[in-house]
Amino acid sequence: MYRVILIAAVASGLAGCSLGSASLSSGIPDSVSTSAISKKSSNSVGLGGDPSARRGTQLAKLDDKAPAGTFERAPNGILSDRDYSRTQLDAEMARDLVNSYRKEKGLKPLRLSPELTEAAKLHSRDLSKWDRISHYGSDGSNPWDRVKRTGYKARLAAENVGTGQIDFNEVMRGWKDSPGHNKNLLMADADHMGIALVQDPKTEFKSFWTLVIGAPM
Repeated sequence: MYRVILIAAVASGLAGCSLGSASLSSGIPDSVSTSAISKKSSNSVGLGGDPSARRGTQLAKLDDKAPAGTFERAPNGILSDRDYSRTQLDAEMARDLVNSYRKEKGLKPLRLSPELTEAAKLHSRDLSKWDRISHYGSDGSNPWDRVKRTGYKARLAAENVGTGQIDFNEVMRGWKDSPGHNKNLLMADADHMGIALVQDPKTEFKSFWTLVIGAPM
């Protein structure tokens, strides 16, 4: 069975699941639950994280075809006091951190996939372009669409997204503390992962992290 789990990370630079104070979510309604999706089922999106997060509905415009209400922007200047000068991604280190956590839970390690990495990069670039957090791309694509486009023949796929974190350790803390994102990190059937970071100091969110996890047919 084909299935995909769509999980929006709600970790913003102010808080996410790991910093304190306020946080931002993807803007996806809390009433939508996390679920597995078969190829024949209708899409369902899960939201994990801080239920007190600030949310807002944005409308698609110009060439942006993302569904209205499925993304959120950061308030002006919310992360201006954070130092991103050393923010970077070491994909192998990120893989090792994910696998170390999985090993603690008795799960097999994941291998880096060029295809899933490409899917992650494309989404992080898109989020950076529009300065928002979402699972939907500006062309209306969802994670499953993006994985398929890379040529990865997925049996299952999942996506975690984070914005505003300074390093991957901070990203992981937020994802582990959020039930939905943690579930993705610990998918027993997963074989591969792709990880990406795009930074843009001109944006409000500053850093855009995407993790894609999957298993081939």
